[in-house]
Amino acid sequence: MSNNFIDIFMNDITATGLVEGATAPHFNLKDAQGKDFTEKSSSKIILFFYPKDSTPGCTAEACSLRDGYSELQALGFEVFGVGGGTASSHIRFADKNTLSFPLLLDEDNSVGTLYGAYGEKKFMGKTYMGIIRKTFIIENGVVTHIIDKVKTKAHYEQILEILEK
Repeated sequence: MSNNFIDIFMNDITATGLVEGATAPHFNLKDAQGKDFTEKSSSKIILFFYPKDSTPGCTAEACSLRDGYSELQALGFEVFGVGGGTASSHIRFADKNTLSFPLLLDEDNSVGTLYGAYGEKKFMGKTYMGIIRKTFIIENGVVTHIIDKVKTKAHYEQILEILEK
């Protein structure tokens, strides 16, 4: 990624990531099968970052979105998940939970970093770098909503409530 690419977005990024109303950073990631996806794939996107395939919270979040996927599509949205893991772990996770939306690979965490969804985390007294659970609602290239406090078991309902305002 060139410095010019990153510089374009620096006015819309705070120390903790993007702000609502900012231009969504462009991304081009592959899914577990190697298919390319970009933010231009749809003018309305639900982009959710989750820490790790097949963990209880991530499974609850993905399954909530799976259960509401057809309604989100009816509203014109596409859903993309970006999680920690490998292509094979994404495939197992998607197959086991019958997820019908793509799980994208951000192996170098560059997209997570641009979105403020990769950074320092603390768990059980340990500090480490990892994916931060966040969801971005993007409409026509603009971040319209950022969900920092994701309700994993009711994430679809949480998104729908925001969209209905």
